[in-house]
Amino acid sequence: MITERKRIWGWWFFDWASQPYNTLLLTFIFAPFMERLLGDGTTAQTVWGFGIGFSGLIIAVASPFLGAIADRSGRRMPFIWLFSLMYVAGSAFLWTAEPGHYNLWLVMTAFAIGMIGMEFATSFTNAMLPDLTGRDNIGKVSGSGWAFGYLGGMVSLIVMLTLLQASPTTGKTLIGLTPLFGLDPATGEDTRIVGPLTALWYVVFMIPFFLWVREPRVPGAVPVAQASREAWPELRSTLKSLPKRPSLFAYLISSMFYRDALNGIFTFGGLYAAGVLNWSILQIGLFGILGTITGATFSWLGGKADDRFGPKAVIVFTLIALALITLGVVFISRESVFGLAVAPESALPDIAFYILGGLIGAGGGALQSASRTMMVRQSDPAKITECFGLYALTGKATAFLAPLSIGAVTAMTQSQTLGITPVIVLFVLGLILIAFVKSEGDPAAV
Repeated sequence: MITERKRIWGWWFFDWASQPYNTLLLTFIFAPFMERLLGDGTTAQTVWGFGIGFSGLIIAVASPFLGAIADRSGRRMPFIWLFSLMYVAGSAFLWTAEPGHYNLWLVMTAFAIGMIGMEFATSFTNAMLPDLTGRDNIGKVSGSGWAFGYLGGMVSLIVMLTLLQASPTTGKTLIGLTPLFGLDPATGEDTRIVGPLTALWYVVFMIPFFLWVREPRVPGAVPVAQASREAWPELRSTLKSLPKRPSLFAYLISSMFYRDALNGIFTFGGLYAAGVLNWSILQIGLFGILGTITGATFSWLGGKADDRFGPKAVIVFTLIALALITLGVVFISRESVFGLAVAPESALPDIAFYILGGLIGAGGGALQSASRTMMVRQSDPAKITECFGLYALTGKATAFLAPLSIGAVTAMTQSQTLGITPVIVLFVLGLILIAFVKSEGDPAAV
């Protein structure tokens, strides 16, 4: 018998299994490796921005349509299997990104396939949240899931740093070992292994999800082929009704901006540290461990605060904090910290960036957890996957905005420091619009 507790644990394991794509590939290991692959931080940040941005456009267009099909057919699991295969294949192919012997188009295409699979799978599993527990506990369940995911990201990062990733100066891992499996740092094997590791991690830890999570029977469900034909009229009707649901509409637009900002700071954090502070991948990995620890802790605490004060209060507080923290990042460089000049050998820029990175992890964890429960509260229960598809749409409709604006500003100014400033604007826009959102959603949707 599969109990409620088992179903929740199985659902949590998706966060554990999928988080390494964000932690290892998008942020702390593969993203900084792009600097080595392409030769300098400015070029890497530009290419990375355009690549992530265009992938986001595909996710934006397809997510609500796929969600509508899932709701009409009552089937989510077959889609999750398909998206999981995309995740695994895309991440595993990154092994081919050998410096001097790679095809940039193939590497970025593989990364996009993995990212698209991960994002689609996330939308569909998020839509399962209200089926797991009562409405009064979804904050705790969501927050604990995010915390568990952050722990998974941290453990995978520790595995990379202690067993596989070599220091550029010593050729040894963080604990002084030669990289396992005879990985050659000279050809980047110790870093490129992050792709197959991410794929294998997902395959192993999705087993509890597929064993313990079950879809409820949906009254009136139709075959997938029929649902596909009916998806567009259904989605079009939902889109036309959005102005009549002002809280949902305001939340979708608000979250569109602030999630784009959060993804931007996560995606470019490692590149920023590598290019501005000259950090090695090993240093960035330690930075990532700190961020995952604070992220896990405050995801869990944020879930408790969510159930007590409501998701809106958590979102407002974290948006204010993240805007100020990101502003602080802009004033950290190897030459100065918050306007105070420092010597080239000073550790103060590193310490300041570690502190702000930990705070970003804390704010990001609580924000993402509360955002997931807020979407549940705004959604029509009969169209939950479609609504999460719209959530993915608005999250990705401008997902190109942060990466492309960062890429464009970086290219125009030839400064990584100035290139990160669009993130602050997006946080502020999200904060302004969240004021129009009702914590319990529109009356007709409750």
